[in-house]
Amino acid sequence: MNEGWTPIAQHYAPLKAGSIDGTDAEPHDRAVSRAIAANYRPNKGVSGDPHLTLFVARLNPQTTEQKLRDTFSRFGDVRRLRLVRDLVTGFSKCYGFIEYREERSLVKAHRDANKLLVDQHELFVDFELERVLKGWMPRRFGGGLGGKKESGQLRLGGRDRPFRKPIHLPALYVEGQVGKPERAGSRERFKDGWQRDRDRDRDRDRDRDRDRDRQRERGRERGGRDEGREKRDGERERERYRSKDREHKRHREGDRHRHKAEPR
Repeated sequence: MNEGWTPIAQHYAPLKAGSIDGTDAEPHDRAVSRAIAANYRPNKGVSGDPHLTLFVARLNPQTTEQKLRDTFSRFGDVRRLRLVRDLVTGFSKCYGFIEYREERSLVKAHRDANKLLVDQHELFVDFELERVLKGWMPRRFGGGLGGKKESGQLRLGGRDRPFRKPIHLPALYVEGQVGKPERAGSRERFKDGWQRDRDRDRDRDRDRDRDRDRQRERGRERGGRDEGREKRDGERERERYRSKDREHKRHREGDRHRHKAEPR
């Protein structure tokens, strides 16, 4: 039933993109229905090789074309760069496209530039999808990939938010090994990179959990030591009170004996 399932979409289907595991049979929001009904064709006026182009998003509004070029040139020779701007205001829309001359530069930038901090903003980097992923539907038509839960238009199947494994898949299934993308090369390598990213995220989560456990343990140890110290201090204080009480009683007893022994 789920034969050929992969965490990364091999073609774009709005209904699947709106599903956590890609298995929904009915749209769960109106935007999905809008995307299913839309008739979209990629812009044929866009130049450049789509298989050598990266999509870069979550940019700082103040980041310039030159800053982008300086940042991405470290991975290889950039052939073309476009920072998308509002036609009326000229302000950055906080995303753009970068075309490399060589595939190895594309792969390196895709691997190393994702989550890179530029002008205090963590970048999101992926392959261009509009001209490559069959059936692609942009967000303005109810499609796209990624997004936030709060927006009500969360789309899965991409690098940012891959599909989750359906619970009825065989336990021995290894994510990323079933199904091959239509284009070899960079996208095949991406699948391996995606798995490494997930492994690194899991390692970081485990490290954070261990740190929290160690902090809690140290807190308990300090608490135990403080509790023991307070207990010992309390016992010493009570012993001092008892000693003073015994001494006071001996003085009273001695006074009574002296009074009895004095002649009247």
